[in-house]
Amino acid sequence: MAKAASKNAKIKDTKAAADAKNWTKVIRTVRSEKTGAYTFKESIVHKDKIKEFLG
Repeated sequence: MAKAASKNAKIKDTKAAADAKNWTKVIRTVRSEKTGAYTFKESIVHKDKIKEFLG
C-alpha cells in the first residue's frame, strides 16, 4: 500500500501549479531562407516575454 503524501509535499505541489499559470506554450511560424517553406517553432515562454518572442 502506498504512503500518503505529507502536508509539505502538497504545499509544494500547489506552489508549482500556481507558478505554472505564468507560462504559455507559443507556436511561431518561421520561413526557410532556402526553400521558402514554413516551419513551426514551439517554445514555452513566461507570460511577460510573449511579445518579445513573437516580435
